[in-house]
Amino acid sequence: MSTALNARRPTPAPPATKAAPAAPAPKGLLPVVLTATFMTALDIFVVNVALPSLQADLGAGPAAVQWVMAGFSLALAAGLVTAGRLGDRYGRRRVFALGLALFTLASAGCGFAPSAGTLVGARVVQGLAAALMGPQVLAILRTAFSGAAQARAFARYGLTMGVGAVFGQLIGGLLIRADLLGLGWRSCFLINLPIGLAALVMVRRCLPESRSPQRPGLDPVGVLLVSTALTALVLPLIQGPRLGWPLWTVLCLGASLALLAAFAVHQHRSTPTDTAPTGSTPTGTTGPATGTTGATGATRATAGAATGTPLVDTRLFRDRAFSAGVLAQLAFWLGQGSFFLVLALHLQFGRGLDALGAGLVFTAIGLGYLITSNTTHRITARLGVRRTITVGGLLMAAGLALLALAAYEVSDGSVWWLAPGLFVDGLGMGLVIAPVTAVVLEGVEPSLAGSAAGVVSTVQQVGGALGIALIGLLYYGAGDPTAAFGHSVLALAVLELVLVALVRLLPRTS
Repeated sequence: MSTALNARRPTPAPPATKAAPAAPAPKGLLPVVLTATFMTALDIFVVNVALPSLQADLGAGPAAVQWVMAGFSLALAAGLVTAGRLGDRYGRRRVFALGLALFTLASAGCGFAPSAGTLVGARVVQGLAAALMGPQVLAILRTAFSGAAQARAFARYGLTMGVGAVFGQLIGGLLIRADLLGLGWRSCFLINLPIGLAALVMVRRCLPESRSPQRPGLDPVGVLLVSTALTALVLPLIQGPRLGWPLWTVLCLGASLALLAAFAVHQHRSTPTDTAPTGSTPTGTTGPATGTTGATGATRATAGAATGTPLVDTRLFRDRAFSAGVLAQLAFWLGQGSFFLVLALHLQFGRGLDALGAGLVFTAIGLGYLITSNTTHRITARLGVRRTITVGGLLMAAGLALLALAAYEVSDGSVWWLAPGLFVDGLGMGLVIAPVTAVVLEGVEPSLAGSAAGVVSTVQQVGGALGIALIGLLYYGAGDPTAAFGHSVLALAVLELVLVALVRLLPRTS
């Protein structure tokens, strides 16, 4: 796959040389960055289990309980694009370490919160900290590894995300049932303290520093536009289904579209018209980045200075793998967040299971996921990215169809009739998460890795919020819990077929 982005010139520019890491990645790099990924994924899902206990303990009302979840998601989604640029400018290790420290501190604030208001505030800080870490993880994997090692790294990333999501409810149920030191629900947050502190100790030793050689500016207008636009988009998607879509949610959605359009125009006008800069210069190095030479580098620097430094370099979208991959990411994450929501609702309210019992059922999907996610990089090397994601999408669609069949036909039978569908769906998930992320980033110039990672992370979060809102309408509109679950998973099966269709847009060399 060509790593150069097409220039707006009559004659195409020659492909730029992809910068390779100066040295093999330190052995501890993956455990450190994937620890942060796991904590973020866990904290998104583990709260579902803790809500009843914390509501009773803190005397929290329905609005406060909603904001315990919404505050984290809103701050996370709104900060990702800006965080990607911060890493490009100030150093990805530095920004990652800041996010990790802040996340650990905010977890302590959540665990020791004396009131619902304090807990909501700590959750917002947690979300901002997760936003600082997320794009840096993807950018570090893109710049620190290459070739087969990069494929393995992204496979481990996908495995970690899935384990945090799939087993989050089980882990939370076990922690609350164990009631360690009488902490109850608080242990779901305080478990992050020893994990986060251990990872912080290893950051300087295990993570090489990298940043864009051009040290791009922050683009304050772009920061204001994208943060406001994403807040106006995600907030009504989170609150609308619960509140019955009052007028303010509809107005916010309309405003978000206008703000996103203004952001896109601003980014396009600020993007240089030359080919994308190449290479990622480690801290402390001098001279031109790999793939650029004296006159060319000077020309690029001049062009960039003349037209501005956008938060999102729109030249990224001229690369077919990036633009098609982003669409595939959106389709995939539209289904993931909503699937875990409707499954949890069905198990706890439709089947009457407690949090731990529901978490045990989740192990069926976790088993399938572990089988394929551990070998995804080998399967991708044999089949290619397009075929691997296609097989994964078809398996997910089949698994969801089996779940619908079990819901309709054996609604009064054992809950373990759901296990075959969950297992097949897990097999498909394991074949999709890592490849659909890697294909977006593998052709991106290392100097743009932070910007691209911010886009990918934002698509994941916005897709999840949008999916929950849309499937939530279907679920709550069905009335009967069994029919609600069956209708929802059938709709998600159709969405997986849309993912399969979108994969055809990826370059054939993928």
